[in-house]
Amino acid sequence: MKINEKNLCAFAISASPVDKEGYLNKRGEVNKSFQKRYFVLKGNLLFYFDKKGDKEPVGVIILEGCTIELAEDEEQFCFKIEFHGTNNRSYVLGAESQESMEQWMKALACAGYDYMKIMVADLQRQLDDIDEQPLPLAQAAGSPVPPPRQRHNPFNKPESSPQVTIRSRQNRIEDVTSRDSIAKASITFRELHNSYGRPILVDYNSWKHDQRKMQEVVTGNLINL
Repeated sequence: MKINEKNLCAFAISASPVDKEGYLNKRGEVNKSFQKRYFVLKGNLLFYFDKKGDKEPVGVIILEGCTIELAEDEEQFCFKIEFHGTNNRSYVLGAESQESMEQWMKALACAGYDYMKIMVADLQRQLDDIDEQPLPLAQAAGSPVPPPRQRHNPFNKPESSPQVTIRSRQNRIEDVTSRDSIAKASITFRELHNSYGRPILVDYNSWKHDQRKMQEVVTGNLINL
């Protein structure tokens, strides 16, 4: 369709992100000959200009309620934007190569709001399935159980205070206890994340506390000098 809205014109030449752009041959609605136009895809709006760098587009195609299909009865590397409904308008476009045609067809097919809505719904369904399915962590009866892994915190220095050492041992005991309880029953990914993440967070906070005390000591020595 032809456009004369200032806001659409401003959006067409603005610095907003461009999903795809390039030259395509467009068949006229009245004159059936092909004319070379420069196309710019932004979201679900496909603008076309007489040439690259023009300040105003010739027209815009709103990619909703349409399908992207091969134009088998046209010249090579041609495809069409087929609208369904009362208008039944079709835009026949031609690319320079098979690769360019496939890239444009894929970009246009993924530009519509309906496609994005389907993708979001599918991703939400996959996320719900992951949250609902427990992890099979329980071991078979009689199978050998590996010894608990001794976690080594690279932030702990040999000169750590006894309080930090006791706290680290308590964390390891809590870690082993948590692993034993996990082995008895299947848990969700969120529960597993919280179980293993809590000891790491405690070690990290202990290290930050030690670093803060060391900084205070160094600052005090500099002041005394």
